[in-house]
Amino acid sequence: MVQNTRRRDRDVNEPTGALTSAAQIIKCLQALTFEKKQTHTEAMQPQAMLNARPKAIGYIRVSTDQQASDGVSMAAQREKVEGFARLYDYELVAIIEDAGASAKTLDRDGLTEALAMLESGEASALIVAKLDRLTRSVKDLGELLESHFTRFSLVSVGEQIDTSTAGGRLVLNVLMSVAQWEREAIGERTKTALQHKKAQGQRVGSIPYGYHLGADGQSLETDAAEQEVVSAVLKYRAAGLGLRLICQRLEKDGFTARSGGVFFPQTVSRIIEADRKAA
Repeated sequence: MVQNTRRRDRDVNEPTGALTSAAQIIKCLQALTFEKKQTHTEAMQPQAMLNARPKAIGYIRVSTDQQASDGVSMAAQREKVEGFARLYDYELVAIIEDAGASAKTLDRDGLTEALAMLESGEASALIVAKLDRLTRSVKDLGELLESHFTRFSLVSVGEQIDTSTAGGRLVLNVLMSVAQWEREAIGERTKTALQHKKAQGQRVGSIPYGYHLGADGQSLETDAAEQEVVSAVLKYRAAGLGLRLICQRLEKDGFTARSGGVFFPQTVSRIIEADRKAA
């Protein structure tokens, strides 16, 4: 009987040939962390014993104003958070929204409010539909874990993570590290591909002002009308005019941007910078 127990322990702890990818390792960790979740995991039992209905705050976010106005993504997140709370008997105190807020920063009104509610004792857990609704940055996640989620629980429905357990914290860190690695790997592959295209003489990036695509769809040809604008911009710049004043002069001269509207300082700045690099 002792031999069989030792054999099972070795099977669980030693890596096998099947665990050859980060995704497989994560699935294994999640299985260990959320085992028997249908009847409440052992990791959640101590909390249930202390408080039959732990209080939680839901947090939902969309990145763009368009998503916020459509409401589809926000509604889907709300449904997941509410469903999870019902299933695991959380008392959902509130669902805080950040509509049209980027995950590039933690300085968000809704997130600030949700964290303040945790600190004031209104709840002991924060529930999100997916981790990327909270943050996409490993650095920012680390700050949140250190500042808040050593004392409060962070629960992600999509990734099946509960930081009230050591296993949940491990899975969380692995997931975020893999996500950052994937973003960096994609960036490296994109950079390599662009460098290869440049070496082959192919066009990359947007078409610079003063040029248009040739008949082959790759080479650039001089655009006479836009070159006239470039000449005017450089003349006004040489005369010491600022970007905004140059825009006003271009409008007065009857020049229009590619969109058919007026020129903006950013466009004029790019024209000047392109000429400087070409010199």
